[in-house]
Amino acid sequence: MNQIFLLIMLALGGSAIAGSTRVVKTGEQALVENLGIYKRKLDPGLNFLVPFLDKVVYQETIRERVLDIPPQPCITRDNVSITVDAVVYWRIMDMERAYYKVQDIQTAMVNLVLTQIRSEVGKLELDETFSARAQLSVILLEELDEATDPWGVKVTRIELRDIIPAPAVQEAMELQMSAERKKRAAILNSEGEKEAAVNSAKGRAEAQILQAEAMQKSTVLKAQADRQQQVLRSQATAESLQIIGKVLENDPQAKEALQFLLAQNYIDMGMSIGSSNSSKVMFMDPRSIPASIEGMKAIVSDSEKLDTLSLNKG
Repeated sequence: MNQIFLLIMLALGGSAIAGSTRVVKTGEQALVENLGIYKRKLDPGLNFLVPFLDKVVYQETIRERVLDIPPQPCITRDNVSITVDAVVYWRIMDMERAYYKVQDIQTAMVNLVLTQIRSEVGKLELDETFSARAQLSVILLEELDEATDPWGVKVTRIELRDIIPAPAVQEAMELQMSAERKKRAAILNSEGEKEAAVNSAKGRAEAQILQAEAMQKSTVLKAQADRQQQVLRSQATAESLQIIGKVLENDPQAKEALQFLLAQNYIDMGMSIGSSNSSKVMFMDPRSIPASIEGMKAIVSDSEKLDTLSLNKG
């Protein structure tokens, strides 16, 4: 009998000793109640409890955690049905409030996030939900952080992962995007053709301008060359006349030679005209040849008189 009592006492003592210590891991905290009343908070390490009076009612990590929000149907401001899911990063800042201020904190947070997402998405149109995703995340973060502050929870970040419209809406959006792409392609094609036509017209205009300038320059150069040639020919003729005048002045017998050369040139000219490929008829009066020669003699005599007068004046 004594042995049985001793065994019972040893068992009770062992359980009392075992229940009087509690080891809390790093990154965790625990709450202790004494006879159903909150007593204190246990920090990481070895902690001692009062056997049969103290009880650890809640132990949880204080590190940042991820809360996966399931897909939730929402209605946008333009009455389009979409499905939205999100990820929330949060951590417990006050273990006492997280346990005593709300029951089942994770379920409460999921319901709060879903409510806030439906509320904010309902303020936007369908196109705005895709372009304003970052802005929507910021708004949700501010609202959730403020709403969960009484629970001793800090929401550090919230990200909207997928925004999926209904199948009928997706089909309509794809048709709209296809039409928009075709429209942009047509506009770009027309702009390219317009630019090509403008460039071609500019090129033709510039080519015509350059061609006209070249023709103008060529005409000017040709006129200058003709004028210079006429000047040279006139100078040569004047010099020839001066030489002939001097020869006639110094040698009176040169007059007969000059008359013979003029007559010969007159006859050669007629032969040249007659021997050309084109058919021509030349009427020549033999009697006109002596008359022409006499006229040339008169010209030569006049030129000699002019030279004599000029010499006498000199």
